[in-house]
Amino acid sequence: MGGAARLWLLPSIKVTLGSVAEFDPVTDEPGLPTPGSDIVGDDHRLSAWAATVTGERLEALRTQGLEGRELKDAGDALGHRILMQLLATYRPDDAVLSEEGKDDKARLQSNRVWIIDPLDGTREYSEPPRDDWAIHVALWRDGDLAAGAVAQPGMSTTFSTAEPPVVPQRTSTKPRIAVSRTRPPEFVSSLAQAIDAELVPMGSAGAKVISVARDVTDIYVHAGGQYEWDSAAPVVVARAAGLHTSRADGKPLAYNQDNVWLPDLLVCRPELAEPVSAFVRDYWAEHGQ
Repeated sequence: MGGAARLWLLPSIKVTLGSVAEFDPVTDEPGLPTPGSDIVGDDHRLSAWAATVTGERLEALRTQGLEGRELKDAGDALGHRILMQLLATYRPDDAVLSEEGKDDKARLQSNRVWIIDPLDGTREYSEPPRDDWAIHVALWRDGDLAAGAVAQPGMSTTFSTAEPPVVPQRTSTKPRIAVSRTRPPEFVSSLAQAIDAELVPMGSAGAKVISVARDVTDIYVHAGGQYEWDSAAPVVVARAAGLHTSRADGKPLAYNQDNVWLPDLLVCRPELAEPVSAFVRDYWAEHGQ
């Protein structure tokens, strides 16, 4: 994790660096661990617990000999199945929007919607021992994001709104921008030059957002398009940590929309929000969005 990073997990979940969580051993059996009443009664804790359990099972799947597309598909399916089972059991009246599920729009009539990405960073997941993949679990309630968690099993770490990360002081003299390994925004090189920043490629939207909270980077800006499940959980955790979250040009983010496509995203240290969003607005005004 690096010397500046802290391990942020629920006090009620026993965690070690050798295991995401000491629940029942991972087996081929469908049974899943049972959370305590303190977890079931708290949306923040439940989101962290569900993400952590799912991450443990996905880590185990990674050791079963599957590779490439087979591992990607199996991971997506397993993560979705576990999260849907847990939410159906412990939040049966809530709606769910999942990357791997069908969006029947019933969520638009609900005041409680779980927005989940059962495996964010599928490419990285299929490339052991990479750790820049994640499980996203977020709750949208009454118009805005209310709770959530990002589990990064490769780091034995779950970041959540139950115990928000405390962002360390910056350790870099230059701003560091987290960018996609495969599709960074066209303007990012110009942005880096304008603010004298360094680019840090990595996978998983969740890993990139959390990298800002960990002082691995200072800015994550994306303009290649994402879906709500790509950013909902990382954004609510980043907000709880005191980071700035918005569209790339500074406009507010909105979730549980009829169209779940989100064209762009900015998560950064608060003092960097205006310089970055102003650059994006000027760039788009000159070059088009």
